[in-house]
Amino acid sequence: MTLVIEQAVQARLVASAPRLETVPATLRYDRADPFAVRMAFPPPATLEGTEVTWEFSRELLATGMTEPVGVGDVRVRPFGYGRTVLEFHAPEGTAMVHLRTSELRRFLERSQDVVPAGHEHLYLDLDHDLTELLRDAC
Repeated sequence: MTLVIEQAVQARLVASAPRLETVPATLRYDRADPFAVRMAFPPPATLEGTEVTWEFSRELLATGMTEPVGVGDVRVRPFGYGRTVLEFHAPEGTAMVHLRTSELRRFLERSQDVVPAGHEHLYLDLDHDLTELLRDAC
């Protein structure tokens, strides 16, 4: 069984001008970190000109497709028919992207084939994580 899944998506970046710019992005789910989803934007799509990756909970993404959720750096909410908005808040500003809800749903279904929702705790390697933490402390 695949331990990591990646899915390319087209994100529509909401700019202050009345237009939407489409940028590529990649959603990533790794069974070794079963609660998290990562979304990476390539250098041309970022202000810094370097790849930027945001990490947030899989549950946040799933819930945000049907109702507004999030109070921190990442917020998710449905937007009209067939779209979901992700807001990324950083000291430099806020980025908002629209994604097709169907693409997010497909990604989440694939991630649940790797780790079923509600069973994430069964895939944690706490002994390994504790060993690494203690090794770094020495």
